[in-house]
Amino acid sequence: MSPETIRRFKRLGTLTIFAVYFVILVGGIVRASGAGMGCPDWPMCFGQLIPPTSEAELPENYHEIYSVGYSNTDFNVVKTWTEYLNRLTGVTIGILIFLTLWASRAYLKTDKAVFYLSLTVFLLVGFQGWLGAMVVKSHLHPLLITAHMLLALFIVALLIYAIARSQSELLQALDIRHLPQKFKTVLIVAMGFTLAQVVMGTQVREAVDLIATHHNYIDRGYWRDSFPLIFYVHRSFSAVILFTNLWLAWQVYRSVERSNLLFRLATVLMGLIVTAILAGVSLDRLAMPPVAQPIHLLVATLIFGAQFFIFICIRYAAKKTPLSAQ
Repeated sequence: MSPETIRRFKRLGTLTIFAVYFVILVGGIVRASGAGMGCPDWPMCFGQLIPPTSEAELPENYHEIYSVGYSNTDFNVVKTWTEYLNRLTGVTIGILIFLTLWASRAYLKTDKAVFYLSLTVFLLVGFQGWLGAMVVKSHLHPLLITAHMLLALFIVALLIYAIARSQSELLQALDIRHLPQKFKTVLIVAMGFTLAQVVMGTQVREAVDLIATHHNYIDRGYWRDSFPLIFYVHRSFSAVILFTNLWLAWQVYRSVERSNLLFRLATVLMGLIVTAILAGVSLDRLAMPPVAQPIHLLVATLIFGAQFFIFICIRYAAKKTPLSAQ
C-alpha cells in the first residue's frame, strides 16, 4: 500500500473524528438553548424539508398538530433553526463516515479489520440517526438521550481505533520502556471513571432541563437551589478524575521523551481535564451560563477520546517494547 493511501485515510478519518465531536458540541448547544424540540417532527421539520422562518408560514392549528412540546410555546425561529442545523450536521457526518468507509477498502488486502471497523461505524451512525429520531418522538426521554450520548462515544472510539490501526507501525515504535506495568490498568480504570462521570453528567443535564423548563429558561441564579443529589456526587467525583489522570500524566512525563507522542497526548489530556473542571465550576458558581454547558459536555467526550487513544498507543507499543516491571 502506498504511503499516500495511508495518509489519505488518516486525514479523512481524523476529519471525521473531529466532525463527530463537532456534532456533540452542536448537540450540547441544542440542549443548553432548549431547542431540542425546535423541530417537533422527524425527519421533516414542521412537515417541511426547509423549516419555516416565521409563524405565518405554519398552519393556524399547529399547536394542536404538534401538541406535545408546543402546546404552551409559541414558534421560536432560533430554536427551530438551531435544531435543524444540528440535523444537517448529522447528515454531513453520515457523508464523511461513508467516505471513510470507501477509503478503507484499500486495507482489505493488508488489514481487513480496518475496513470492518469502518463498516461497523457506518452502520452504527445509521442506527444513531434512528435513535435520534426516537429521542424526538419520545419528546426527549432521558434514557434515550443518555443512550444517544454513549453511542456517540462508542462511535468515536471505533473511529480512533480504525485510524490508529492503520498507523500501527508508527505506534509500535513508541518508546514505553520506562512506564510502569500498572500504567495500563490505571488507564483502563480512568476510562471507566470518565464513562461513569459522563453518565452522571447526562443525568444532571436531564435534571437541569426540567429545572430550566420550570423556570422558563430564566432566573438561572435560582436553578442551583433545585439541583438533585447526583449533581453533588458528579461534582465531587471530578476530584477522583483529576487525581487519577494526574498520576497517569506524571508517569508519562517522567518516563518518556518530550518528542514522544505520548508526552503530547498526556499534556492534551490534562489540559482537557482542567478545562472540564473550570467549565463545571462556572456552571455551579456562575448561575449556569449557557456557553459553559456545551463546552463542559464536549470536553468530557474529548477526555475519553484522549484516554482511549493513549490506551491504543500503549497497546501497540507494548507489542515491541514491554512496560517496565518496576
